[in-house]
Amino acid sequence: MRFFVTIAEEAIEVELRPDGVFVGDRRVEADLVELPGTNVRSLILDGVSYRILADSPTQGHWDLQLPGGRFVAEVVDERTQAIRAMTGIESGPTGPKPVIAPMPGLVVQVEVTEGDTVEVGQGLIIVEAMKMENELKAAGPARVGPIHVEVGQSVEKGQLLIDLREVEVPE
Repeated sequence: MRFFVTIAEEAIEVELRPDGVFVGDRRVEADLVELPGTNVRSLILDGVSYRILADSPTQGHWDLQLPGGRFVAEVVDERTQAIRAMTGIESGPTGPKPVIAPMPGLVVQVEVTEGDTVEVGQGLIIVEAMKMENELKAAGPARVGPIHVEVGQSVEKGQLLIDLREVEVPE
């Protein structure tokens, strides 16, 4: 089974075959285990262990948090990829996505104010969960809209934290 993964506009082909997992033409040793009842995944990739917080707000779209930061990934199968190629549709909706709490936690810092312009990878808000601070970062350029939480507030998984808007381009 073949999947097409896009992270930060970089497309990666991943194939699951009886003889192993292939990323592009390279065979990798991989094992992924979901911790029951949580959005935590344990990934072992070529002997290195990673703890990933993974949330899929819509089918095929994933918010991934690793110790190195937050990433947004789109994953489609071969059939969907073929349909897109035939119809000329590249992907689903585009534009800034709102910042959603990936897990229950406590807001410890809001790093932006309404009206700010943010760039890819810029920190937006820090939520503490399971005694670990998780910085949620901008997946792309955007203008900060309404902020729906404040420092010290408890949040639930899936709760809207910050609205992001398209960046207006001066004419």
